[in-house]
Amino acid sequence: MKIEHIAVYYNDLERARDFFAEYFGARSGALYHNPKTGFRSYFLTFESGARLEIMSRPDTAEGDKTRISTGYAHIAFSTGSRENVNALTERLRKDGYAVTSEPRTTGDGYYESCIADFEGNIIEITI
Repeated sequence: MKIEHIAVYYNDLERARDFFAEYFGARSGALYHNPKTGFRSYFLTFESGARLEIMSRPDTAEGDKTRISTGYAHIAFSTGSRENVNALTERLRKDGYAVTSEPRTTGDGYYESCIADFEGNIIEITI
């Protein structure tokens, strides 16, 4: 068994699609739109074959992304090396994204950093 995809709601669907394409190499499928509910989504596919569904609809509620709570915590992307973790973290910082956790080796041996995307969702960047 494998995870088929992960889904995340965004307010700005087009910006989310562009963000994942620009920084993480996502390829976007066609826009799906249900005019009855206002639901819209794109499936993004990454080099590894992993897929992320980004979604929006007019009646979504804003969540508190600043607290540690149950539910979505982060999405992690493997870059292949410490140098790539450092370089992507710096690129995102220079482009105005908040680095919420500087590149470091964690207690369980991961080398990683974390950034907040344009809507405050946490993205982990690791080897």
